[in-house]
Amino acid sequence: MAKILVLPGDGIGPEVVAEAKKILLWVQKQEGLDLEFEEDLVGGAAYDASGVPLTEQTLSLARDADAVLLGAVGGPKWEPLDYAVRPERALLRLRKELELFANLRPARVYGALVEASTLKREVIEGIDIMVVRELTGGIYFGEPRGVTGTGEARKGVNTMVYTATEIERICRLAFEIAKGRRKKLTSIDKANVLEVTELWRDVVTGIAADYPQVELNHMYVDNCAMQLVRNPKQFDVVVTGNLFGDILSDEAAMLTGSIGMLPSASLAASKKGMYEPVHGSAPDIAGRGVANPLATILSAALMLDLTLGYSDAARRIELAVENALAKGLRTADLTGGQGPASTTSEAGDQVLKELQTLYQ
Repeated sequence: MAKILVLPGDGIGPEVVAEAKKILLWVQKQEGLDLEFEEDLVGGAAYDASGVPLTEQTLSLARDADAVLLGAVGGPKWEPLDYAVRPERALLRLRKELELFANLRPARVYGALVEASTLKREVIEGIDIMVVRELTGGIYFGEPRGVTGTGEARKGVNTMVYTATEIERICRLAFEIAKGRRKKLTSIDKANVLEVTELWRDVVTGIAADYPQVELNHMYVDNCAMQLVRNPKQFDVVVTGNLFGDILSDEAAMLTGSIGMLPSASLAASKKGMYEPVHGSAPDIAGRGVANPLATILSAALMLDLTLGYSDAARRIELAVENALAKGLRTADLTGGQGPASTTSEAGDQVLKELQTLYQ
């Protein structure tokens, strides 16, 4: 039996997770999948209930689960809190404690949504990029860190640190992914300025000898940020560190027209994973029933594929989303303010309808 821990979180998290769970439960019944669901609090919701964004009980459930399906965390309500207990600290601790070293963020432009992008059709049509981000090292975790001193003498310090082992682990995964796609890998660094990424480039170059079928290119992060807008079709798989990956994956996401369309997977070496939409908690629209649930539904499909091994079911969910979009499914973020929009639950129902058709 596969155990799935569901953590709806804050803001629109509970709304979009409910639609993904609706899809999963239907597929489970249809295919007889051996899945067990458990639900708990995380982020601001957990802080309100217990004074911490991630309790030891929830962490224990996450360790015991095969996969975690997460909604979103955070919001203005909790911004005044001390840094140590802000909702986002729950995500960092889950990633660290579960050893989720690799974040996969696919950015794909659906044919039905080409016009939703702010870029020209000829620039973004056919985009299919996989951003592979190292998740447990780099400047988000390096020591020393913190703010010291008083008054004008105050000083803030963060440290970007990577070992050769950490770099090799994430880059070998990226090479393996590229080998199964279009066999092109772009490694992103700032080796002309940062010694830590000079090491990154050296390690990646050494690994490339084991993957002669994959074309490796190196690119500075500032150039990559420009090229993603100028000529995004040149990219297949992109691999980079924690900080650069955080920024570039959001940029790649917006090429598709809405961040509400992008799923993500955070994986451990064991294939245990945490799956979540790229978008945040969107507190400005929480509770209104207008959030786009498709990124969360697609995250659930990734979970079935990458961690649980139900690849056929995952493909059907992805195809159901594509077919629903082709038939006119549009949530508010996809309409550009033009025409009617489906509610969150209506969008889930439309995907479910297409899924039912695929199983007939």
